Amino acid sequence: MMFLDPDRPIATCGSDSCDGCACGRELHCHFGLKDWLHFFLISLPPFLLGGAGIYHVSGWLLVAWIVILAAFFGFVEIRVMCSHCPHYAEPEKSLKCWANYGSPKLWRYRPGPMTKMEKGVFFTGFAVVWGYPVPFLMVGGQWFLLLVYVMTTIGFFTTLKMFMRSQCFNFACPLNSVTEEARRRFFDRNPSVAKAWSDSYPG
Repeated sequence: MMFLDPDRPIATCGSDSCDGCACGRELHCHFGLKDWLHFFLISLPPFLLGGAGIYHVSGWLLVAWIVILAAFFGFVEIRVMCSHCPHYAEPEKSLKCWANYGSPKLWRYRPGPMTKMEKGVFFTGFAVVWGYPVPFLMVGGQWFLLLVYVMTTIGFFTTLKMFMRSQCFNFACPLNSVTEEARRRFFDRNPSVAKAWSDSYPG
């Protein structure tokens, strides 16, 4: 199966069935092809535009950016952010979520919030990944392409936070915008996750 069974509770859930679960109406516990395509629809434009601008300056510099993208999204981000997600607790050897589908699970599952160092690595990686094309677009005098690149990047993060991160149960992610009420309902059905968060913030 390409994605997790939508009729089976996730690995951290303490319930035997998804029937009547309020979390399923507020949070995205299971994903499908539609969710995956939606993510790529909003994420690909800035990468295609940035890649085109870099290639205009140098093909080798584009190769370097591709290596950076693969290293960050395939390994670094998985360690500092994704390994905190309940989806990482699934028995599959690769992630089955919409954002990092297929990434290998090389690290152990770390329920609970990210550390300050992990957040620092996370945001530094974001700055490198999305900032890399900017100087090449400027040096190449590709001002219109730079404008569109910036606009599509802003559009990506805005859409991500408003419509996808608002339903994502990886509460450790700094971009997560799930309400406190929805979090509490998720914790009620996922006691191991709740314990990890309470242990991180005792009292």
